[in-house]
This record gives sequence, C-alpha cells and structure tokens, in this order.
Amino acid sequence: MIGSAKIYFLVYGALTIGGGLVGYLKAGSTISLISGGITGALLIVAAFLLPSQFLAGIVLALVVSLLLAGRFVPNFFASGKVMPAGIMSLLSVIGIVVAVATWLKR
Repeated sequence: MIGSAKIYFLVYGALTIGGGLVGYLKAGSTISLISGGITGALLIVAAFLLPSQFLAGIVLALVVSLLLAGRFVPNFFASGKVMPAGIMSLLSVIGIVVAVATWLKR
C-alpha cells in the first residue's frame, strides 16, 4: 500500500505544480504559481518520506491534501467549474482517502 500511495502523491504533486504553472501562464496569477509550487513540492517530499519516515510522510500528505480540499471543494460547489476547482477537488479528496487508508493499513 505504501508503494501505491507514494506513486499517487508523486503524481498528485506533479499535477499540482503543473496546475500552478498553467494558472500563471493563462491568467498571470503569481499566487497560483507560488501556491501550486509549494504544495506540489510538499506532496512530492511526502511521497519520498513514506518508505523511510512513514508517519512524517503520511501526515504531511494528509495535511496538504486537507488544505487543498479546503481551498478547492467549496470553490467547485460555488462555481461548478471543472478546471481547476473540480480537478483539484477530486485529486484532494482522493489524496485524503489514500492517506487515511495507507495509515490504517500500516
């Protein structure tokens, strides 16, 4: 289960960084670039921590996923826009589920 979680958080982190970059390029949003870069990097760090420092990695992944869900889920329900709110909401909720399931199965 740890291997699957590591892969998910690597992909989730890369997509988050990519989303921040797209937000910057399309809308000139510096905050998208910075926040996407920071949260994406934290998810990637969490993925690399999982095998050797499980608790630190899984807590970091869970906290970042919760923060991103808190930002994007309400926005998705308010706007109904699939990009970026819908995609990030889905990735965040899956991140929460993966983190909790991995924690419980360990």
